[in-house]
Amino acid sequence: MENTVLHKAATRGDANHGWLHSRHTFSFANYYNPERMHFGVLRVLNDDVVAGGMGFGTHPHDNMEIISIPLEGDLEHKDSMGNTTVIKNGDIQVMSAGTGVRHSEYNKNKEVPVKFLQIWVFPNKRDVAPRYDQITLRKEDRKNKLQQILSPDKEDAGVWIHQDAWFHLADFDKGTVVDYTFKKAGNGLYVFVLKGDMKVNGEELNTRDGFGIWDVSEVKLEAATDSEFLLMEVPMAV
Repeated sequence: MENTVLHKAATRGDANHGWLHSRHTFSFANYYNPERMHFGVLRVLNDDVVAGGMGFGTHPHDNMEIISIPLEGDLEHKDSMGNTTVIKNGDIQVMSAGTGVRHSEYNKNKEVPVKFLQIWVFPNKRDVAPRYDQITLRKEDRKNKLQQILSPDKEDAGVWIHQDAWFHLADFDKGTVVDYTFKKAGNGLYVFVLKGDMKVNGEELNTRDGFGIWDVSEVKLEAATDSEFLLMEVPMAV
C-alpha cells in the first residue's frame, strides 16, 4: 500500500545486555538503521524486558516527551524533580524532559522481570519546564473500543504531552471492527500490536508488528484474533 510502512517484529533491533533485553522499532543506541530513524515525531519505540532487581541507573534527558507503558511487573522511577514512584500494568507514565531532567528506572521485584514500552516523542515546544505525571487506567474502558491514554490537552482523557499526538489502547475480541478517524489533518498513525493478529486497512499484522499509515482519511482496524494494540497518532513533520 502507498503511504504505509511495515515493521515486522523480527526485523527490529535486538539488544540483549543480560539484565536488559530490548527490541528497537527505530534506531536507538547501538542499533542504527537509516531507513528506521522515526515515524514523524515518534522517535523511539523500545520493547524492554528488565531482569529482577536490575535497571537503568541515573541518566539525563532533555527536550523529549517520554512515555512509559508497563506491560508486566513493577517499575520503580526516581527523578531529579523529587518523584519516587512505582508503575505497573494499567498505569501510564509521562515525563516532559524540557530543559533537562535526570532519572533512574529499576525493576522493583527481585524474582520476576518487568516488561514495558519506552516511547519518545519529539516535542513541539523546546526548553519547557520539566514535568512528571502518571495515571491509572480502567482496563475495561478499552474492551472492544479505543481508550484514549494521551493527548495534547491536559483537560482531555489520559496524560498530556507537548505535541499534537493522541495515543489509544485497545483490547478487541476476535471479529471486532472499528474505524479510526484522525484527530488532526496531516497526522499519521502508527499501530503496534501487543498481542494477537489484526488487520489495518487490510494489512495483516501479528504480535509485536508495527505499521505506519498516513495521507488517509480514516483507518479500519479489525481483530483477526483476540487482540491488544497501541495506536499512536502523531504529526508527520518533524
